[in-house]
Amino acid sequence: MKVVAFNGSPRKEGNTAILIKYVLAELEKEGIETEVMQVGGKKIHGCTACGKCYEKMDKKCINDKDIVNKCIEKMIEADGIILASPTYFADLTPELKALIDRAGFVAKANSEMFRHKAGAAVVAVRRAGSIHVFDSINHFFTISQMIIPGSSYWNMGIGLAEGDVEKDEEGIQTMQTLGQNMAWLLKKLNAKPF
Repeated sequence: MKVVAFNGSPRKEGNTAILIKYVLAELEKEGIETEVMQVGGKKIHGCTACGKCYEKMDKKCINDKDIVNKCIEKMIEADGIILASPTYFADLTPELKALIDRAGFVAKANSEMFRHKAGAAVVAVRRAGSIHVFDSINHFFTISQMIIPGSSYWNMGIGLAEGDVEKDEEGIQTMQTLGQNMAWLLKKLNAKPF
């Protein structure tokens, strides 16, 4: 089993990355392979609604000038997907939003190819606005017919400067519980039927 996390923060080692690491550490303890793809800070074009993904149905976006098709390949291969973002004016980063829009259209055009995968949101926030980010990511998972594991609180960690989330004990515990619950869910989803 494998989980791929997509870091939507342009700060490669910032608070979002720290939160992701706590989730992945729990998955790795359960023998689940993990990988992080850096999305934030990359030049990613938004969806142009051209409809070519519905015409070609080749599991790719027609725009191949950025990393989105590589991300889609990783999503297809993965059993679980983590989408992570800092909070930018009560929303996710534009790079992660572009990935969601383009990957979402490609998945729908190709027989709902993310259906029944596990999906989890991870959100870093200074103070407020994180619920909207959390909801935006979860909307992608639900419209993609994915399964969302819960945690002990909404999946967010509080911090402003790089490393500040390390002081948020509840946020760290939330990420650890999320990793444990995602591992449990993946094992159930991948169990062989009787």
